[in-house]
Amino acid sequence: MPAAAALKAKAVARLSSREGKPVGTATFDAVNRGVLVTFDLHDLPPGPHAIHLHTPANCDAKSGFTSAGPILTLVPGKQHGFLAEGWPEAGDLPNQFAGPDGRLHASTIANGFSIGDGKRSIFDKDGVAIIVDARGDDYRTQPLGNAGDRIACGVVIRTRGPAKWDGIPRRKAQ
Repeated sequence: MPAAAALKAKAVARLSSREGKPVGTATFDAVNRGVLVTFDLHDLPPGPHAIHLHTPANCDAKSGFTSAGPILTLVPGKQHGFLAEGWPEAGDLPNQFAGPDGRLHASTIANGFSIGDGKRSIFDKDGVAIIVDARGDDYRTQPLGNAGDRIACGVVIRTRGPAKWDGIPRRKAQ
């Protein structure tokens, strides 16, 4: 593995159901074109599920996970959904599908946010939670895509920060 790849930012969210049972993880890896988000979930209702990043990072099951607030937006006035004019909010992720056994294993690349430092980072003072909804997102209904109840939630936690430039040039491994 090249040294630069080993220094890229990483994050993880451990998701739980509203009943407090673990339902799997979402991992976040910085890649050249954005953030690779990989879902490894289980015990979900079969079929499509909307998945969004919400702010603040709060997964209070007693509130039905509504304490996680609205979908993450980094541009004021941005509309929800992939069919919205001018592209979706930063926290809009594509629908994912659980199989008949309730397992959901999938990956997607997101480029509306970063897991590094700076203006587009999800690691500000409020942080983010990742939410799985009961149904798929229709990609246009405001504010949440008519996706039903929030059924799983996990706070996204940085596990490795982005590499810092130390001013020392390095050669690529041969």
